[in-house]
Amino acid sequence: MTAYLADTPVLETERLTLRAPVISDYPACSVFICSERSTFVRAEPGTPRLAWRVLASMTGMWALRGYGLFVFCDRHSGAALGAAGPWHPIDWPELEIGWSVWAEEAEGKGIASEAAAAVRDYIHGPLGFTTAVSYIDPANTRSIALAERIGCTVDNAAPQPDFGQKGPVLVYRHPAPEALQ
Repeated sequence: MTAYLADTPVLETERLTLRAPVISDYPACSVFICSERSTFVRAEPGTPRLAWRVLASMTGMWALRGYGLFVFCDRHSGAALGAAGPWHPIDWPELEIGWSVWAEEAEGKGIASEAAAAVRDYIHGPLGFTTAVSYIDPANTRSIALAERIGCTVDNAAPQPDFGQKGPVLVYRHPAPEALQ
């Protein structure tokens, strides 16, 4: 039996296919989570067990909320390159658009911003959200640059989740749908 999430959307961009997570994404996710590159997306040391929990949480968000992080893949090879999508744990004040590039060779090529922009169109369109944020560690200069590249601005008045020992984050507000037209 092959498990899959029924009725989850598939988004396509010029270079990417964004789809729901599947078990075959585990190796790429695990390499990322077990590397220092994942420092900003985890609160504990990266291990294969944590990678499994991350992939399971991504999948569970789809089942519980009806939306969640997409795995974005190279449109031609199908290789899993990272994750981007709406993320909204039960105790977070707002819907977040999150992203991470799993494949080191995919960094610096505009792929994460391409995925994030596609996700934003999806949450503004079919999901009907008119606002979203991205919670970014102040030391995560690459994510800050990406957020600013796609038109986000810091919203100092926005509430933020309790990230515990990681401390406060920057809250980047995504432009409203009408501002993108």
